[in-house]
Amino acid sequence: MTIHFSCTMCGRCCHGLRLPIGVDEAMAWLRDGGQVQLFCEAIPWPEEPPADNHLAWYKRRRSFAATSGRLPVRVIVSLMAVFEGACPNLQPDMRCGIYERRPRACRVYPAEVNPFYALDRETKLCPPEAWQSVEVLQSEDGNWNDPEVAGAIVGMREADARDAEVKKRVCAILGILSSGLSNEGVVIHAPEPGRFLAALEAAAAGGEGQDVGEWQIVSHRRATLDLLQSAGTASLPSTALAGTASFMGFVAGDA
Repeated sequence: MTIHFSCTMCGRCCHGLRLPIGVDEAMAWLRDGGQVQLFCEAIPWPEEPPADNHLAWYKRRRSFAATSGRLPVRVIVSLMAVFEGACPNLQPDMRCGIYERRPRACRVYPAEVNPFYALDRETKLCPPEAWQSVEVLQSEDGNWNDPEVAGAIVGMREADARDAEVKKRVCAILGILSSGLSNEGVVIHAPEPGRFLAALEAAAAGGEGQDVGEWQIVSHRRATLDLLQSAGTASLPSTALAGTASFMGFVAGDA
């Protein structure tokens, strides 16, 4: 199905967001005085997936190897620019104050970066009239029609893969060792901005990937915690998190 779209500059997508950004964008965001958080999730990874499991390989490219007890896992760390209310770069006339260097995610929206997600207009913040444009966002064959959108999607995927080992080094520097279980929830880490920026700069400078130690998988569900324990993982109830770490569940919890 052909999807038509044209931005109406309503500003809805520039309010109250957790905006996924790359390492380079996170450093720029912090230098501008913004706030960035790390969203951590772990995927049990006892063995490599079959070559035809394209979704698993997509997740592998954007994650790094780790262990939790006896269980090999892969950890996906997402960097999120966060703000309440209007984006600090949003101008009174709804124009972007950093338009030429705005994050790739802003260039992509409302398209989808994940090739396994179909664009669902009902989940987007754009008003109905935005979808009534004559301009084509996605053609019937699934290709993104706007060259800038298509390029930003490629750029986000490349950054995800390129940044995975850098994020591993960042976690080692900051002592981050807790994550949610993929598809169930994430552990959100909110380091002090100055310390976070210094860690990103050091990690981006290169060097060998560091062993960050044993990861704890956090859950808010008793059945999940029991299953993790039986699998020999290092698990932790979400209520035991302390400091700047918090848990966000995607499903109802009971623990």
